Amino acid sequence: MNKSKLLKLLAMFLTIGVVAAACGSDSDGDDAAPATTAAAVAETTAAPATTAEVEVVAAGSLLDTVQARGTLNCGVSGSAVAFSETQADGSVVGFDADYCRAVAAAVLGDANAVNFVALTASERFTAVQTGDVDVLIRNTTWTQSRDSDVGMDFGPTTYYDGQQLMARASDGFTGSSQVSDIDGAIVCTNAGTTTEKNIAEAAEMAGADITLLAFETSDEVWETFIAGGCDITTTDGSALVGRKVKNQPADQEWVIFPATPISKEPLGPTYGQNDSAWADAVNWTVYAMIIMDEYGITSATVDSHVGDAGEVGRLLGGDGELQTVMGLSADAFYQVIKQVGNYGEVYDSNLNPVGLYREGSSNAGWLDGGLIYSPPAR
Repeated sequence: MNKSKLLKLLAMFLTIGVVAAACGSDSDGDDAAPATTAAAVAETTAAPATTAEVEVVAAGSLLDTVQARGTLNCGVSGSAVAFSETQADGSVVGFDADYCRAVAAAVLGDANAVNFVALTASERFTAVQTGDVDVLIRNTTWTQSRDSDVGMDFGPTTYYDGQQLMARASDGFTGSSQVSDIDGAIVCTNAGTTTEKNIAEAAEMAGADITLLAFETSDEVWETFIAGGCDITTTDGSALVGRKVKNQPADQEWVIFPATPISKEPLGPTYGQNDSAWADAVNWTVYAMIIMDEYGITSATVDSHVGDAGEVGRLLGGDGELQTVMGLSADAFYQVIKQVGNYGEVYDSNLNPVGLYREGSSNAGWLDGGLIYSPPAR
């Protein structure tokens, strides 16, 4: 058998194996593409020259692929206020965008080595599965089906959110309104999301008969709501706050309710399954930012802490560092803090301007009564 036929057979066997291991789709309805292992993604990014090369690449990590490429492909929304917004010049700003930069700083040493890929809710998981993006940092909720059936793995939660509703005060809604009060309403939301299923379920349980309009993009949802095409819009509470600040007409007052969200929405990095080296690189980027926040070490002060004893010193590349064991440079997390900042810096600079504050919220550090917590760097 010649080399070309052998390679084709190997590729066919790999494809059959992936499909057989991954049949099934996410309950959100937008995730029917078969899940792909990170190893398979890595294999498709490099054209094999020999049989031996196919085996080496297939057994490798996406970490090796990204480092060889020199650029991180990071999936974002591109239209999520304060989280990822594409600017007129093509740049992307926001909380999620900065986490893309943080991963690039850790893996490549350059926070600007990011190719931002704007994705709709229905596109996002397929983009991970096909290797179009290396990591998804796109206000994506960690759920059981996505963690199993869809074939995703999830990193640390970077933002604890919950679904709420928003309506016009002139229609009789207030901050104390409940889901039972939306009976007969037309509700707009995003198609192919947990949001869509949550509101349908919550309305049914509350005895409210609603008409649900689902749109592919967030901009379509908000254009319809502003134009009066629906009475209520619903999504994560953080997104409602951001849109209220950005889009509320001067002659209207929008109200967010109920006070207690109707769902739990833990948001954070998402990537393909079964690639522990890549997962470790992404996860510990987040953890390093959290730990530095706990110590009060910022982008402005990190230089003075290089060489510190203990946990800080190890994370910044000193004695006992573990970054090189992970396939990163010893100063990987120093670069993250220096170039991007710690958790609090990224949070405050992006979310405080739209009225989202850590104090008193689940996104406060664990020492301040919140849920933001990291395992020890040891």
